[in-house]
Amino acid sequence: MCQLVSFFKKTINFLFLELFKINDSAQKIALGVGLGVFSGLMPGTGPIFALFLAFIFKANRASALLGSLFTNTWLSLVTFILAIKTGSVILKMSWQEVQQKALILIKDFSWVKFFKLSFSDVLLPIVIGYLIIGLILGFLGYLITLLIIRRNSYGNKKNYS
Repeated sequence: MCQLVSFFKKTINFLFLELFKINDSAQKIALGVGLGVFSGLMPGTGPIFALFLAFIFKANRASALLGSLFTNTWLSLVTFILAIKTGSVILKMSWQEVQQKALILIKDFSWVKFFKLSFSDVLLPIVIGYLIIGLILGFLGYLITLLIIRRNSYGNKKNYS
């Protein structure tokens, strides 16, 4: 167990250091991280979508990839219930019913059940919840990265503003 913790610490330190060695403006690096965090939270998207968003928004692709890999899958699972609750509140639905239907679908998944399921009953609240959580955490990732880059002079950045 101790070796696993040590491995994760070394990996996070390596990614952190590599992120700040990127030779680009602070804005582009931070935007890349924010887009990566956002896309990493979206189930079924991840690194490819992060690179696509970085290309569209002219953000740093390496930082978008790192942000996506950092949050991909494991954080999506952690935020599943929060996404259900958030989406249900916005759509004025019972989050317990949405959660129950989603868990039934996950437990006994089949494409027939998936297509019989009403999109607005289960999937829409979950998607809306993930979008909102992704936007919030992506924005926080952007701000935190920008603050760290501006406070510390890691590497040779083109522009810290």
